[in-house]
This record gives sequence, structure tokens and C-alpha cells, in this order.
Amino acid sequence: MINEQTTIAVAMSGGVDSSTVAAILAHSGEQVVGLTLQLWDQTRLAGRHGIPDAPKAGRCCSLDDVYDARHVAEHLGIPYYVVNQEERFEQDVVRPFVREYLAGRTPIPCSLCNDHLKFDQLLKTARSIGASRIATGHYAVNEYDAGRKRWILKRPADLTKDQTYFLFGLTQEQLAHTLFPLGRLTKPEVREVARKYGLRLAEKPDSQEICFIPGGDYKSFLAAYLEEQGEKAPETAGELVASNGEVIGHHEGIFNFTVGQRKGLGVASPSPLYVLNIDPASHRVTVGADAELASRTLRARRLNWISIPALTGPIRVRAKIRHRHEPAWATLEPAGPDEAMATFDEPQRAVTPGQSAVFYDGDEVVGGGWIV
Repeated sequence: MINEQTTIAVAMSGGVDSSTVAAILAHSGEQVVGLTLQLWDQTRLAGRHGIPDAPKAGRCCSLDDVYDARHVAEHLGIPYYVVNQEERFEQDVVRPFVREYLAGRTPIPCSLCNDHLKFDQLLKTARSIGASRIATGHYAVNEYDAGRKRWILKRPADLTKDQTYFLFGLTQEQLAHTLFPLGRLTKPEVREVARKYGLRLAEKPDSQEICFIPGGDYKSFLAAYLEEQGEKAPETAGELVASNGEVIGHHEGIFNFTVGQRKGLGVASPSPLYVLNIDPASHRVTVGADAELASRTLRARRLNWISIPALTGPIRVRAKIRHRHEPAWATLEPAGPDEAMATFDEPQRAVTPGQSAVFYDGDEVVGGGWIV
């Protein structure tokens, strides 16, 4: 019988990380239930606009992953459930991803998935089967600070696997009911623990692709998805202009570009050109030299604060503007209702609308928002 006060629901993706979490908790005497969220049918758009007929290995949330997760649960002797969340995933992750790209922004679906599915919906599902807490294989640390009366999210021991950038949207309620058992382990240590507990996927490679974007080819995905939905991309063809305003070409739609892009601009130049700006209103795409990509400021909206209750005045932070970006020193200050501005000490390359900006104080996540 499941005891709601002590049972932990482990989000099992079928990878070595979440499987090791389940093994650690089960072998430590915790009452554990395995949950896998079925999010996307990877055969759904097969054959459309160059999308492969068979899913490629290495994509997360595949049928093979579900099989692996089930096998681990059987090996550990814990209950296991697959929960279909495809409709919610499409509504809260896929369609916003499509809208953002069509509007000339560059979205980051993994953060949306964490906010809406892997924590919000997962916690609700856990409670529905009698578990009060969830555990995931994310590399992060969360601790309760009694002095501040807040749950604090911190970077993990293995900074090469740091996933706090994708977790900035977690609420105090979600953090209070979530465990990150891998936060103080390195990836090699996790694989060693998996071997110790006899998990046959101890050597399984990490997934490298967004689950619904085969090969990272978002253009093919957009074309295939819109065709399936019986929709057409909006008419956003327009001018390709140099940074001095000179028209140097034309393009077929702003959704074909992202800030910092070099290839596929459709214009010849004696020196490399990069996308500097995308204007959704005029449909103009501005290009220029690499040096022109540098920016001293960014504005972020739809903010979520973790280590502080609110931003009431200027503070010093290190700001991270994409997953592989080294956080850079900046002054962060309020810039209106639910909006903040970060001014960097040194210019940063390719600040991209649609991406997340996450702010750190040492190892603590202060909070974050979406770049506009």
C-alpha cells in the first residue's frame, strides 16, 4: 500500500540518470514509484518534409526509453506507470515553440517542458497515485534556507552537466516537493552507481536531441507540423538589410532566421555576415559583422524569482543567456511590471529574443525570465 507521506515518484525517462535516481532511493529504503510521461509520438510526422520514417537513436522520450525505464523498474521491484501527456505537451510546449519561431524568435522548449510537464504535471500525477514528492535525474541542488524561508536552487557538483538554466521557472511549491539526488555527484560517479546496482543501461549514451525535432532541423519540423495541422506559415517575407539600413536582398520569411545565424542567409558577401536582428513588425532581417552581435544589455519578461521574493532594486548577478554560455557579470534592475534589465560589464555575443536569461549569485539561481 502506498503511503502518501513517504512515497516518492521518480520521473523515469529511460536514461541512466533517472534510472540511477530510482535505484539510489529504492536501495536506501524509500518507497518509490516510477513514472514516465509519454509526451510525443516520434512517428507522427514521419515522411513529411524530410523527416525520417524511423526515429533516430539518441532522441529523448522514445519508445525504447519507455522500454528501458520499465525494465529498470522491474529490476528494482518498484511499481511503474506510463502517463500519456501528449495533448498537454502539444498545447504547452510544441505549439508555443511553433508560434515563437513563426514570430521571429528563438524558443527554448526544454524550459517550457520543465515548467508545464516535468514538474507541474508530474507533481499532480504523483499526488493522484498517492505520492507527495517527486525525484528527477536533473543535475541541480535544492535546499531550504530557514533564514530566508525559501527553497534555494543551486548549481550541481558536476558543472559540465549543470541543468539549472532549464529549471529557473520552478516555483517554491515545486522545489519544496522535489528531490535532485544527483546534485552532488559527477556523471562518472552516476554511471558507477548504476553499475553497482546492476542497471544494464549504465553505459547508455545521453540523449542529444529535442524529442520532437529530428536532427535539430526545426525548419523541416515547422513545415511538417503546419502541413499536418492544415495551416500555412504567415506571410513574413521581407527585406534583408545591412546594419547601415541598405537593402542587400530579400528573404522568404523571418522564421528562417535566428540571431547569430551565419549560414543560409541567401546573400553573397566578401566577408562573413550574421543575423543581428529580426523585426517581426516590418519583417526586416538585419545582418552584419560578427563584432556587431555584441550587446551590453538585455531585457527579460515573465520573470520567476527563486532565491529572492522579488527584484526591488539593482543587484549584481552573473547572467547566462543560453545553455552553453558562461555566466557573465551584470547589474540587474527592475524595468517595469514583470520586466527586468541586465547591463553587462562586458558586451555579450548574440543576445537572442525567445531564449532564457538566468541570473546567478554564486552557485544560487536568483531567478530568470525570457529575453525580449
